[in-house]
Amino acid sequence: QVQLVESGGGLVQPGESLRLSCVASELAVGDYAIGWFRQAPGKEREGVSCIDSTTEKIQYSDSVKGRFTISRDNAKNTVYLQMNSLKPEDTAVYYCATTLWNSYYVCSPSEFGSYGQGTQVTVSS
Repeated sequence: QVQLVESGGGLVQPGESLRLSCVASELAVGDYAIGWFRQAPGKEREGVSCIDSTTEKIQYSDSVKGRFTISRDNAKNTVYLQMNSLKPEDTAVYYCATTLWNSYYVCSPSEFGSYGQGTQVTVSS
């Protein structure tokens, strides 16, 4: 059974950085598309960034483009989300998920599954 576990969230001030980790079990992250998603209170879950198995197809939402970077370490079976210049509007629970195949069409929550339990990111002064 595929299991994804997120970590690295926390409370930071605006302008600071965090790096989230998504560790997979029963799945080799190098063979599958992995995405990061977030859900703020009262809002729908949204796609943040997704990466396919070749690393050739990477998408970012407009709200994080230029500030967040997705990457993968196949040896550690981990996908990262480096978040810089954090803003209060980035506050949300962040989840990772997979399409269970090597690519994806759009970085949309409906295309991904096997979500982890999430990690809370709070950006506040």
